[in-house]
Amino acid sequence: MTSDVLDIASVDVVLATTRSVRRNLDFDREVPLEVIHDCVNLATQAPTGLGVENWRFVVVVDPGKKSSLAALYKTVLLELANQRGIEVKATQQALVDRLHEIPAMIFVCTTADPPGAEVARQVAYYGSVLPAAWSLMLALRARNLGATWTTLLSARQEAVAAILDMPPGVVQTVMLPVAYTKNAKLKKADRLDAAQVTYWDSWGRNTP
Repeated sequence: MTSDVLDIASVDVVLATTRSVRRNLDFDREVPLEVIHDCVNLATQAPTGLGVENWRFVVVVDPGKKSSLAALYKTVLLELANQRGIEVKATQQALVDRLHEIPAMIFVCTTADPPGAEVARQVAYYGSVLPAAWSLMLALRARNLGATWTTLLSARQEAVAAILDMPPGVVQTVMLPVAYTKNAKLKKADRLDAAQVTYWDSWGRNTP
């Protein structure tokens, strides 16, 4: 594939309409292994620091493991809602109620040594794995697969590791619950215009 054959309009649609999909999912339709492999192969084309490939993808389809992870997810969500004094959104509740039925859960992990507290190290560390997670979500969207960007289970590293037999040193970052969409209407979000969030040469300068 070369740049002169890119369908810019289609690329722009995928970039502009990739949303977290918690409703209108087909819980009964299996997501083929080869489709997931295709998406992961695209995800691993993402940029990574120093050219290393410390990312790992754990795809969960086992009903028992999904049930355990779904129960853990619900616990973390409710704890967070209570701590912040907020109610769980209806869309979040819809996902929680059926998370154990989701065809696949994809955990994006890294085997790199944890960073120090310095901002530069944190940026380099997560900047070498999260772009792959986003590319994965885009690849899924292009195939009519809905996913939800969620980091809730990253707060339960040991519990997730125990369920998925992860060895020491593996850090779980994003989990994507994945299913084919079912009458989902994905559209552009209402965001600030580029002119409102872009500065030129100096902070606060809106024009070159």
